[in-house]
Amino acid sequence: MTITLVLGGARSGKSAYAQRQAEQAAAKCNRVPLLLATAQAFDDEMHDRIRQHQTDRGDAWRTHEVPLALAAAIGELTADDIVVVDCLTLWLSNQMLGEHDVAAAMDDLAQALAACPADVWVVSNEVGWSLVPDNPLGRRFRDEAGRLNQRIAAVSDEACLLVAGMKLDLQRC
Repeated sequence: MTITLVLGGARSGKSAYAQRQAEQAAAKCNRVPLLLATAQAFDDEMHDRIRQHQTDRGDAWRTHEVPLALAAAIGELTADDIVVVDCLTLWLSNQMLGEHDVAAAMDDLAQALAACPADVWVVSNEVGWSLVPDNPLGRRFRDEAGRLNQRIAAVSDEACLLVAGMKLDLQRC
């Protein structure tokens, strides 16, 4: 089992990279990859984004929608599963907007990943490099996303950053 954290900004290529890696791993052992999708489509633009991701993946994937219960879904994975989680920042947004206990949810997710027997690529946005948000919710989200990425990096075997479609391997410091 290998947990790989795939970070990047918007449209950096992180989802495509994780998808390719999972497809290659699945092909080697004749398995069907699984997407744990966290997005919720509350408007037409988000519907379009989800539809584009579905088109990009094609029919060769299984998909489970897990906008909130991500830790539970990861807890059900087996050593035979090859998985992409896309993405942590949408999951975090769902947690925050639903007024859930974010710290407890992060703890549960980190524990589930640490115990996970599957190969998992976890996609997340790196949001801390942009402008400081002009409102308290935006600043809290940016801070929580940074904490979440650090927590998941700590239980990951590997981490990389995608910039302009190019991959940079990250090392622990």
